[in-house]
Amino acid sequence: MPTIREQYWRYSLFVIILGLGVAIFWELTPFLGGLLGAATIYVLLRRQMWYLTERRKWRRSLAASLLLAEAVFFFLIPISLIVWMIVDKIQHAALDPQSIIEPLRHVADLIRARTGYDIWQESNLSSMIAYLPRMGQWIIKGIMSFAINIVVLLFVLYFMLIGGCRMEEYGREILPFNHSVGRSVMREVHMIVRSNAIGIPLLAVVQGIVAFLGYLAFGVPGALFWGVITCFATIIPIFGTALVWLPLAGYMALEGNWGAGIGLALYGMLVVTHVDNVVRFVMQKKMADTHPLVTIFGVFVGLSLFGFMGVIFGPLMLELFVFCVNIFKKKYLDGTPDHQLFVPRSLSDS
Repeated sequence: MPTIREQYWRYSLFVIILGLGVAIFWELTPFLGGLLGAATIYVLLRRQMWYLTERRKWRRSLAASLLLAEAVFFFLIPISLIVWMIVDKIQHAALDPQSIIEPLRHVADLIRARTGYDIWQESNLSSMIAYLPRMGQWIIKGIMSFAINIVVLLFVLYFMLIGGCRMEEYGREILPFNHSVGRSVMREVHMIVRSNAIGIPLLAVVQGIVAFLGYLAFGVPGALFWGVITCFATIIPIFGTALVWLPLAGYMALEGNWGAGIGLALYGMLVVTHVDNVVRFVMQKKMADTHPLVTIFGVFVGLSLFGFMGVIFGPLMLELFVFCVNIFKKKYLDGTPDHQLFVPRSLSDS
């Protein structure tokens, strides 16, 4: 039985660890997007790192540098270009309010001409103009945060690739399970990360491309921009992509192009919307099946915590939370034996 002194040491050490951990986490909150991004990309690149260092016998620094360049080229540059395109559009509207007011006035005139109802009021105009400077400040703050987190991501990712094996082994050792169950937990975590980091962007990109092709076919102005907006709209609960293609179809109908408007609406309902189900069906065979509610509420949590990067990291955090709760329930409440904690999956990763 531990003595009073030993208990004092144990609980004092626990309090010190907890206090320092909370303080460090609090100070690192502005950089959580970059830290989670580094961990996510590391999981996607770890097999390549193992192949280059263990099979090809490359130096770890050289292999890490190559994979870092790969991450920049395939992940960060496309994301940065997309974000910059959207930010440029919003910033232009903030600096030149007339560029957004005139199209809205035009739409209001079309609605009044077709329906007789005037939705354009000076009070709405005043509120919009007053909001634009605040929107510009929010954009600048978002750009600064995004740029800083990208730098943090690259810096942390390099050292994670260098010391990945030791880092994973340490993670297995501090888990409250034996070695075999710890390895199963790490496998499940890797699958969850890959499922979210690949599945959510892949679904968004496929729906965006399909929508972009429809916008081109039906003559929507600025088809590329609206295709990118449709990518982001896939994460919005219930309505999703309809928040983009439905107003565009209505606008074209108000312009007098009824054929294109009705065609775009039908294309959105029959093609763009159902692409989601097809892609999910294909992904379920190769990745973990993420419940739609996890994605929906995860996006809400992620956007408030991480901004733009929360689209991916929010669902990832929520699914990891659900996974840990499920493990706790099985092991400590239900008394499930260790060898029955996990249902085997077709996963070759270790």
